[in-house]
Order: sequence, then C-alpha cells, then structure tokens
Amino acid sequence: MSYATVTDLQDRLGEARLLQLTDLQDPPLGLVDTAVAQKALDDADAEIDGYLVGRYALPLSPVPAILRVHAVTIAHYRLLGNAADEVTREDYRATRQWLMAVAKGDVVLTSPADDPGTGGAGSVLFAPGSKVMGREAA
Repeated sequence: MSYATVTDLQDRLGEARLLQLTDLQDPPLGLVDTAVAQKALDDADAEIDGYLVGRYALPLSPVPAILRVHAVTIAHYRLLGNAADEVTREDYRATRQWLMAVAKGDVVLTSPADDPGTGGAGSVLFAPGSKVMGREAA
C-alpha cells in the first residue's frame, strides 16, 4: 500500500522540479519519469513501515493523511540524494523524529475506536470462588 502517489509528489514539488529530479536520461526527454518518482515513494513507504510495523497492523486502513505528507518529504529527500539542501535535510530529520515518536507510542495514528484489536472488548467480571484448601474449606 502506498502512502503517497506521484501526483502527490508533483503537487508538492511542482512539475518543473519533479521533472528536474526524475528526468535522468541523456539527453533529457522533457518528461517526468514516473518510475523514478515511484521508486522514491516506494522507498519512503518502506521506511515508514519500518517504524509502524511494531505498533500497527499493516497495511493501515484507512491511511492517515499525515502519512502522505511524510512520505512525500522522504521521497523528496531520496530524490535529491547528496544534493539535498539544509531545509530538505531538516524536513527529513523532523519526519524521522515524528516516526520515532509514533514507534514509541508517543504519537498515535488512529483512535482506539478505529483499531478493532483494542477497544470495545466489554467489561471484565470477577466472581470469587470458595476456598478449596484450609480449615475453612467446606
């Protein structure tokens, strides 16, 4: 399951910037290479899943919208590689910190009502029995 699409990436970066980052042909084709963009998004999904796997059943359904934002941030960072500027690196660091907080449980992606494995189990009833051993045993 993908957290973001190539269209999401293009909406955030703009077509000209995405073209610059993905059209790696020599000579350039003048088109956004969706395979390159999708590879960056797939890598972002894998990174996000690495943080979520211990805390949530994957794939998430529905996918929280905030994950799309973070997937695009990671994909942008991956597309830039060593050419990433300080702003992009800081965005990536902030995304990783947020994902670490999710992994630790400090940030919750879904409400307990949305998670079928937790809430709504009902009340717990306890009925004390009679003693089996001892002087008072009947």
